[in-house]
Amino acid sequence: MGLLDILLGRSKPVVPDLDQLFALPSAAVTLEAAAGFRPTGSGAVCFATVEGGLFEQTHREVQALLDADAEREDRPVELTRDGYGYSWLVSRRTPGQLPELVNDLHAVNSAMEVNGFGPQLLCSLAGFEKEGAGEGGQGRRLALVYLYKRGTFYPFAPLPGAAERRDNPLELRVRAALANDLRIEQDLNRWFPVWGAPGL
Repeated sequence: MGLLDILLGRSKPVVPDLDQLFALPSAAVTLEAAAGFRPTGSGAVCFATVEGGLFEQTHREVQALLDADAEREDRPVELTRDGYGYSWLVSRRTPGQLPELVNDLHAVNSAMEVNGFGPQLLCSLAGFEKEGAGEGGQGRRLALVYLYKRGTFYPFAPLPGAAERRDNPLELRVRAALANDLRIEQDLNRWFPVWGAPGL
């Protein structure tokens, strides 16, 4: 970055750091102690929908790699598309297999990067839940979302029910609790809602 960039306020783009994902298991311990949320074993990688033979080949390779894991116990990796047109590669593990889930998310992101689809990667998430804490004893859901292009995390806590509402006070408490565990996204405008995200 040159002097002219500094004077004009241009900043150097953040380089994605997928190794940040490996901080999730230790953050999960902190999250459970601070707020009572435990891993669900589900997670997903979101990317802009891509068409074409190379993408289909990449998807098949990633799916074959992850499905070959003997510990997966008939929990296949699946590709879905949400109501907004984004694609999600979803991995499901048992709740005690968060490190394995993180490996899955890292492998999907890495394979997409290596095959030239890094610009299409948007975010990854790991799901958490707190039983019986919602309205009417309903369990509460929370996602820790990793922004690929920023290399940062933020919490997303949808409120139970049909309306798309989020629990902002809970998200801020989780941000404070995990400040020493994860690289938290400081710009709250980038805490995008991921309504209906598979894996949450």
